[in-house]
Amino acid sequence: MKKTFSITSIFILLTFSILNINSCSNRDDTVSCFPSTPISVNLNLNLAAYNNLNFVGGWIYVDEQQSGTRGLIVVRTADNPASFKVYDRNAPHICPENNTTLEVKDGLSIICPKDNATWILLSGQPTTGSSLPPKTYFWNYDAATKNLSLYN
Repeated sequence: MKKTFSITSIFILLTFSILNINSCSNRDDTVSCFPSTPISVNLNLNLAAYNNLNFVGGWIYVDEQQSGTRGLIVVRTADNPASFKVYDRNAPHICPENNTTLEVKDGLSIICPKDNATWILLSGQPTTGSSLPPKTYFWNYDAATKNLSLYN
């Protein structure tokens, strides 16, 4: 009885220790050399430059002040309610170089020109070459004014 209690106690202690270690670990969503810059952009979807964002699957590049070091990719993912994804154009899995700016390919995927890593445009899910999704940012959409705010 005493030996069973001791083994059970050790097993429970070990289990809680492992769970505690895993719960406190910090999984980075990008490589450690990923640039950290403020994101603060407002887009008026009534303007022709942003018209693609009025349709599901429509996307644009945003290369304005305060849109990161290489800009953003914004895609509309749903209509009711309106939903968007805002991706950083820096590759999340390798340190920034001249050819690591993410690009949209065929309106369906995002690709890194350096190593051909790809992600699904609408979800950011990795498909080849990387286990990390592109870094995403927050957004807020006012349907009445069609104003889309992007921020971190």
